[in-house]
Amino acid sequence: MSASASLRLRRPVPTGFAVGVTVVLLVLTNLANNRWARSWGLPVSLLVTVALLGIVYWSGGGWRDVGLARDTLGRGLRWAAALIGIVAAVYACGAALPWTRELFADQRNSGLGAGEVAWRALVDVPFGIVMLEEVAFRGVLYGLVLRRRGHLTATLFSSTLFGLWHILPSLSLATAKPALDPGFGGTVLGTVLVDVGAVLFTAAAGCLFCELRRRSDSLLAPMGLHWATNALGYIFGFLLR
Repeated sequence: MSASASLRLRRPVPTGFAVGVTVVLLVLTNLANNRWARSWGLPVSLLVTVALLGIVYWSGGGWRDVGLARDTLGRGLRWAAALIGIVAAVYACGAALPWTRELFADQRNSGLGAGEVAWRALVDVPFGIVMLEEVAFRGVLYGLVLRRRGHLTATLFSSTLFGLWHILPSLSLATAKPALDPGFGGTVLGTVLVDVGAVLFTAAAGCLFCELRRRSDSLLAPMGLHWATNALGYIFGFLLR
């Protein structure tokens, strides 16, 4: 390949175009993982993560744009370790108190054995959920919007989309959680209210994750918190049966 051809391939596309392609790809991924090909969620998520990083490169960016610059990895790991420890301590307190212990119960995971829980916590959650969502929302979308609009707009944009991302996976939440089922399960209104609540909660969590990335200058910090809240939930839920 000639040098001129290589330069043409590397010519950056406009940031707005890259954001649009990213949003379309995430909509298709959400439908695939929740409707079209649920059993293929892990490989789909891995492939989409690679594609998202390719979009950043296509738009003229690099590892720093997604919060994975080499010189920030050590700080990001320290933040992640501290956040995992905090979540573990909070979950341990919740498990020890009778009035919060039932919050760990989830019908979707009640039949999982020890091996399945380990697979969820060590494979499915980090590589099928956390890596995709953090690269997509706190990495690519946040980084692309940050180029043009600043931290606040990048946070609000990526966090709003992060909340909407959870519409489909939260539709069964009202009946899956025994703590919610008596008041919300079994009715359309209850399902809608719980789903709206889940979207708002995850959008707020997205704002927190963006702030962690900004303060640590690393995507590893929100990754650590995200993994801890999901994976340790599986582990504590299993231990409390």
